[in-house]
Amino acid sequence: MDWVEISVHTTTLGADMVSEALIAHGATGTMVEDRADIPDPTKPNGIWEIIDPNLINTLPEDVLVHAWFEPDASFAEKMQALSAHLEEIRNAAPDFDFGTLAIDTLNVKDEDWSEVWKKFYKPFRAGKSLVVKPTWESYEKQEGDRIIEIDPGMAFGSGTHETTGMCLELLEEALQGGERVIDVGTGSGILAIGAAMLGAKEVLAIDIDPTAVRVAKENVEHNGLQDTITTLEGNLLDKVDAQCELCVANIIADVICMFAAPLNDHIVPGGLFICSGIIKEREQDVVNALTAADYTILKIARKGEWVAMLSRRHD
Repeated sequence: MDWVEISVHTTTLGADMVSEALIAHGATGTMVEDRADIPDPTKPNGIWEIIDPNLINTLPEDVLVHAWFEPDASFAEKMQALSAHLEEIRNAAPDFDFGTLAIDTLNVKDEDWSEVWKKFYKPFRAGKSLVVKPTWESYEKQEGDRIIEIDPGMAFGSGTHETTGMCLELLEEALQGGERVIDVGTGSGILAIGAAMLGAKEVLAIDIDPTAVRVAKENVEHNGLQDTITTLEGNLLDKVDAQCELCVANIIADVICMFAAPLNDHIVPGGLFICSGIIKEREQDVVNALTAADYTILKIARKGEWVAMLSRRHD
């Protein structure tokens, strides 16, 4: 079996937390490479007397936490979720030195991943009626199926990650038909497409990443939903003054907490807010932020290390 090796640049103090994050995102194992683990060869003691004094010079300047992942359909999303998780860790302890937390991919070239992972990405059901189907795969439609054809490219949102799947399930529960929907941080456009297929009247799919916007637009057009879904590059809070009956945001806890109050200008009184991308350690922080911004939590879904919430803005 082929494996992908990931290396995260950190510090001696940050190595344990980085290792835990890697395991949480599906690593089969980790190894820490740290100069601090090599005693000073100028002060020999016991077996270190026979160690080459140049050994320490062969080690990297940064502490590296290596991890190994099985190459499957969720790899790209795992890496984006891992990056978000590491940023959450840094933001939770701003005075702690975690190093750069840069992520290197070894053994398989980045350009190879755009094709390699596709052989593992197969059609699957999300909720009761939604079926996520890669554009290059065949699927025999069943009665009642709503098929989302998706090519996530380099954007987040193949549907295989727990956060995306929970959002699709909550959308299916919450949408009655005829609503205006805003998808914040649309990524591949999968949630916007799902909302349109579930009966939304108008959908705004917005993202600050131009690559994501391009990918989302292509997926929207491929599904024939360009008359329902508008894709837009930018920050929702700065870019538009649109309002909706339902907003969905699959991002990270810090951004959700920051957006909670300003989103009142975009969600009508009594409207719904679905949010995910929340690591379980930050669940209460998001609950507190939503409650403070005058939302009522209607449902909390949990899968693995991740949490999604459905809430209602007060009338």
